[in-house]
Amino acid sequence: MIPVISKLPQAGTTIFTVMSALANELGAINLSQGFPDYDTSPELIELVNQAMKNGHNQYAPMAGVMALREEISRKTEKLYGAVYDPDTEITITAGGTQAIYTAITAVINPNDEVIIFEPAFDCYAPAIKIAGGVVKSLELEPPDYRIRWDMVKRLINNRTKMIILNSPHNPTATILHQEDIKELCAIVKNQDILILSDEVYEHLIYDGATHHSMARYPELAKRSFIVASFGKPFHATGWKVGYCMAPAFLMQEFRKVHQFLVFSVNTPIQVAIAEYLKNEDHYLGLASFFQEKRDYFREGLQNSRFEILPCSGSYFQLVRYSNITDEKDADFVIRLIKEAGVAAIPVSAFYNKGTDHHVLRFCFAKRQETLDKAVDRLIKV
Repeated sequence: MIPVISKLPQAGTTIFTVMSALANELGAINLSQGFPDYDTSPELIELVNQAMKNGHNQYAPMAGVMALREEISRKTEKLYGAVYDPDTEITITAGGTQAIYTAITAVINPNDEVIIFEPAFDCYAPAIKIAGGVVKSLELEPPDYRIRWDMVKRLINNRTKMIILNSPHNPTATILHQEDIKELCAIVKNQDILILSDEVYEHLIYDGATHHSMARYPELAKRSFIVASFGKPFHATGWKVGYCMAPAFLMQEFRKVHQFLVFSVNTPIQVAIAEYLKNEDHYLGLASFFQEKRDYFREGLQNSRFEILPCSGSYFQLVRYSNITDEKDADFVIRLIKEAGVAAIPVSAFYNKGTDHHVLRFCFAKRQETLDKAVDRLIKV
């Protein structure tokens, strides 16, 4: 056997794959991995079919179909008052994860330090390590998972190259507030620190709250890669189409990596989404759509022994189970799937050290009948 030195020696199979596979094996209700069990819009599917019939089946431009980049630019200006040049500052990607990987590997060099907040989506740290960077993690705690900016300041030094933010946040369902933006601006002022802002759940924000995109704030936008996705809002996670926005000098570096990673992204779907975005209701109505599901799921869990934690955005709900058992979350989630027939994600999987606060993550992007069945089982636990 030829010896190979692993770049990710500690990495195993992602928890999402493991739990979904176990749910399928045992016939459990899958509230673990973040995908809906209902179809995407028939109108959008028809637009994809029409794009194929109209001959949009060859390579798209490396940076993406211009019509889609133009619609993204228009949407961003409408929502956040920021103008991004579709020619030089927007690139279409094969989903949000590819955009995140590309941004990190484009600018992070060996020994550069990157600050992340845990629990963190599991693709951040591996990409940093592959680029030779150093992960500097700050652990957040339930129930509010607020960032302690005084602790962030202590992590900053002359090797700090990037801060990664995620709002609405996966897995905690929290959001950034105006006070967070104020603290962030103060920290990066006069510093050569970049920001990678994971905003794939930007339209899934509840109770009338504001999404504090980095695009809203010129002093932050000028140093930020902003990543978004169409899979989550348009109920089509398998299409893997997202995008990145950044100032031209950053996007130039981004595209240097992007062109050798995927080169270009699914053409007919890009053409279809560009047309679909022309109707603003397709994204402006998403918050109420998902908030209804959130409220329905939370109301059902009121009769359970789970402690329901706050949910301000995303389509995830965290619950604490300390009233039920003292088991580790990784053990309890296996018993839950075997005995109750409901799959969840243990939040310790989002911490590098496996920190266990006895919290689980459920996905509520499901049909009402699916949520009914899941709640019926969970209230018996």
